Amino acid sequence: MTPPKSAQKGAEVRGHSAKANSPSLHRIAQETAKLWRKHHLDYDQTKHVVEQARRALDLHPPAERHRTVERLDASEVDRLIEHAYRRAPRYGLMVKTLFYTGARVSEFVHLTPRDLYLSLDPPQLRIVVAKGGSDGYVPLLPALAQELRTHLDGRTNGYLFESNRADRYTPRMVQKLVKDAAERAGIQKQVTPHRLRASVATLLLDAGMPLDQVQKFLRHKRIATTQIYAETSAKRMSDHYLKALGRP
Repeated sequence: MTPPKSAQKGAEVRGHSAKANSPSLHRIAQETAKLWRKHHLDYDQTKHVVEQARRALDLHPPAERHRTVERLDASEVDRLIEHAYRRAPRYGLMVKTLFYTGARVSEFVHLTPRDLYLSLDPPQLRIVVAKGGSDGYVPLLPALAQELRTHLDGRTNGYLFESNRADRYTPRMVQKLVKDAAERAGIQKQVTPHRLRASVATLLLDAGMPLDQVQKFLRHKRIATTQIYAETSAKRMSDHYLKALGRP
């Protein structure tokens, strides 16, 4: 049965062909899910597999597709962190560290006290890159470094943030924590750890940090990946320009 023209048009607007919903692709998705489940892949690992497969097949997005990442503004980030602190000081520090380091959630949950270099000026955090490649180092605000020092209270073993069972948090638990803080703060956007990563990236770009330095901060292998956040930053600039200078 041929779908109505309105449905076909909707699919075209979204940038997907009619083949995207074919039964054969559904079967491929089911088989892929079985394989990922067999190897216990997490979210970031499945993304890495997809990227590697596309690279092996030399697949590229359509030239007309514009990839932008919606982010939180500075006031929303402040509200998010504030409400996480209200729930529990540890949760507030977790969300603050996640945001200010730009860590992927799969990297964040594996951080240890040994990854902190608090005696440096400025303090630094070593992040073991989840997507392959060498480890990355990001600066820490002195105030955040002091909070982390107080949080650890001399502890040097285990994970930087541990659950009540003295074990590391799961990525899923951190995602739920961020979502709960966003709901408590009344933020209408869907807030995830990845959106926090996008938010700090575009805030850095808005503040004038060069693109190659943001690439290093995010630990992207290719600057084209970082360029996505630059496009978001440019859109925000345009919005502010029109708001400031536009006339009825």
